Amino acid sequence: MTMTIHVDIVSAEKEIFSGLAEMVFAPAEMGEVGIAPRHAPFITRLNPGEVRVKVSGGESQPFFVSGGMMEVQPHLVTILADTAIRAKDIDEAAALEAKARAEESLADKSGKIDYAKAQAELIEAIMQLRTLERLRKRGG
Repeated sequence: MTMTIHVDIVSAEKEIFSGLAEMVFAPAEMGEVGIAPRHAPFITRLNPGEVRVKVSGGESQPFFVSGGMMEVQPHLVTILADTAIRAKDIDEAAALEAKARAEESLADKSGKIDYAKAQAELIEAIMQLRTLERLRKRGG
């Protein structure tokens, strides 16, 4: 029997995923991490990007998180995300529009915009599009 770890992915709005997994991959602050059952406990910030939950049978369920925190215990992974979306539910048109808006804001040299906010919006839009692209490559 394959060992599993319980995974909860929660956003500010709702619970996105709760179930057992064989592995979890997440975009931690210092790089992508892979979490297996009985992993050593730790807490880390998450960067915007894709969280992959490998459920039994080898199937991988992808999610987009815009950032947040991840707590790992030997038998539990909790992801508290600012925003979390199942990859298949990402609105590509909205992400493309947000990317274009952020790029336009960053090109504005008048000093009337918040560059940090525009850059964060650009990164989030790019990571949503990248998550969608990976989903399509995997045939999801």
